[in-house]
Amino acid sequence: MFEFCADPSALPDWQWFVCYLTSGTHLAFYRSFVVVVLLLLVVAPVALGMGLLGAMALRSHFAPVTLLGRGYVNLVRGVPDIVFFLFVPIALGQGIEWVLHQINCPDWDQPIRQGNDFIVCREAKMPPVGASAWARDVYAFGMAVVAFALVFGAFAANTLFGAMQAVPRAQTETAEAYGMTRAQAFRRIVMPQMWVYALPGLSNIWQILIKATPLLFLLGIQDVVYWARELGGAKTSLYTYPHPDWRVWYFLVLLAFYLFLTWTSERGFGWLTIRLSRGQATAEGERQRRKGLA
Repeated sequence: MFEFCADPSALPDWQWFVCYLTSGTHLAFYRSFVVVVLLLLVVAPVALGMGLLGAMALRSHFAPVTLLGRGYVNLVRGVPDIVFFLFVPIALGQGIEWVLHQINCPDWDQPIRQGNDFIVCREAKMPPVGASAWARDVYAFGMAVVAFALVFGAFAANTLFGAMQAVPRAQTETAEAYGMTRAQAFRRIVMPQMWVYALPGLSNIWQILIKATPLLFLLGIQDVVYWARELGGAKTSLYTYPHPDWRVWYFLVLLAFYLFLTWTSERGFGWLTIRLSRGQATAEGERQRRKGLA
């Protein structure tokens, strides 16, 4: 990056570290932190949306919808997360390729399944053959979002369903007695109040989601843990920047990063709890009323 980095072996210590920490691999390491934060920001609303749909399915009086919701929640909660992180991208990727194969290669006369191999025509490959590096990264990132959202959406569904059940039934019955439909009572009575009951559970799910981001490497994404291990490992004189085993320092950086994420998240959820408790019949709402805040 800097002109004086042309010959790192002849540099004094401080300049050597400047060149070392601004090398191309370190820039990729710094970008991986952005990928983690971006994954969290994308997965959270998607998983919450899936959780809301799952909770409404559990609450439905239509048996097939209820069974579908229960099947989704119980299946995901009963299977180790790592299985879904490995299975979903493979199954979804092959499903997309199969559809594209049927559309783009109707004259294909070979079986797609050949033993353990899944073979489709060149036009059906995903990501496309010859795709740029950024396109492959976006594809892998999209698969990661689907896998994470599917897993954490099931946990959110169970939490939101419990929160819906915590809203006193008498309130919805009163609303229906005044002429509201069941959907209107849900939208105007249950939805505004359930978030107070759901926040503690959603906060735990968010923290677990943060801790699960190192599993990105299973999906072929070079995440922060991958780069910390690669850059921190001992490098011999064959490398431009030889050094002993520095992994402990890299993992201390990751420790600080994840602790910062969880600390700021805890503060954010604390603020949300206070905000949503205003006027509610909860301990926090009562405390606010006594102080004249609500």
